[in-house]
Formats: sequence, C-alpha cells, structure tokens
Amino acid sequence: MSTDDNIFLAADAPLGEVAGWLSEALSLEPVDEPDLKDGVYLFRGRARSVDGELYVVVQPNVYGEADPEPEDVSAIDRYQSVVDVRYAGAKDEELQAREARALFDELADRGHSVAMVLSHNMALAVAAYLPGVGAQVFPPGTSLDVEDVDTWRPWVVT
Repeated sequence: MSTDDNIFLAADAPLGEVAGWLSEALSLEPVDEPDLKDGVYLFRGRARSVDGELYVVVQPNVYGEADPEPEDVSAIDRYQSVVDVRYAGAKDEELQAREARALFDELADRGHSVAMVLSHNMALAVAAYLPGVGAQVFPPGTSLDVEDVDTWRPWVVT
C-alpha cells in the first residue's frame, strides 16, 4: 500500500522562493528532472533517522479549498503549497512517516514565519506549527476534515 506524508505550508512568498527556503533550511539539493511539470520542485537529501535518501517534492496545494462551505472545511484550506516527503528505499510506511515528522520538527524548531500542517495519507492531521504560537501534535486518528475542527482550528491558518 502506498502512503503519503505531506507538509502543507502557508507562506506569502512565491512557490519558487518557498522551495528555495525549504531546500536551504533542510540541506536539500535540487534534482534536475526534465519531466517535472512547471511549478513543481524536486529535491534530494539525507534521511534523518536512517542511512538513506529522501526525495522532497514541493508544489502548489490543489487539495485545499479557497472558500469552502462550513461542512467542507479542512485544516489545509489556507495553505498554498504542499511538500511530499518520500523515502528512497524499500516501502516502509512507518519509516516514511518518521522521516516526514523529522523534517517537520526540524522546521518547527527553527521558529520561522511559515505555518505548517503535517499530514499522513492526506487524511490525518499529525501536527501543526503556527509562527508565534508553536507546534502541536494531534491525537492519533485526528482527521484533517471538519469532524475534528475543534482539535486543529487553534493550530492552523484559518
């Protein structure tokens, strides 16, 4: 089974600048891939918890809604970009989730001005970071969707 581990970013800067900031902050190197769509950035870097490589794809967030109906609100609606974290080894859901969490924690520990939401399988809210407020880890099984809005709303850009 394929899994996704993503970090959604809310930044006022253009996506290219956000991708550059992210690559510098996480010590990632750009990967020249001729088949990439315009506006999509690919990077490679070392894994944090094991010996291996990560691939990081930065692209516009097409999963959130700009003006959702109240019953369709999601924790990722106000986030302009999404970072897809992929471990470059044998498929290991726990390892990939751990690596995505390590990148999220590394960025949150810097206390920067970019709000973030860490998600698993585009369904679960794992953690969030708000500048000036800090980071929050959510209880296991917390949905990105409206059914858990009371849990995540204080920790996301709304």
